[in-house]
Amino acid sequence: MKPIGYWLNRTDRALTATMNTLLADFGLTRLAWQVLKVVEDDPRATDTTVRTVLAANAGPEALTAAIGAVLSGGWVVRPEPGRLALTGDGRARLAEVALRVGDFRELSTAGISHGEYAAAVGVLERMTRNLEQAARVRPGRGGGGRR
Repeated sequence: MKPIGYWLNRTDRALTATMNTLLADFGLTRLAWQVLKVVEDDPRATDTTVRTVLAANAGPEALTAAIGAVLSGGWVVRPEPGRLALTGDGRARLAEVALRVGDFRELSTAGISHGEYAAAVGVLERMTRNLEQAARVRPGRGGGGRR
């Protein structure tokens, strides 16, 4: 059996590649779509909000590029410096994208029950919290071995 890190990396690459393909017709990538979702969910969203919410998904340069892409694509505007808001057209197009994302979710979870999905997410969340807590308690101490 391959270790969990192998499957995490491979799954993330597969999610990104598949979603990028499904969203290409809209001129979006997975990361740009995530930026749009942050802006949609927070009417007072700023560049800082996007970078904070999506910090685990990408680095600052990739996030800056994704913000630039949705601005130049007419999905969002800056109603004031540093702020981001969906345009009317962006909101309408995002509703179309939601249908494609729904298809993506069905594809990616085919044969997986709701309970299995919830259990997998719960396990990953606990592993992440364990490791982040350990890093705060013992910064710089490496661990050996693999599970």
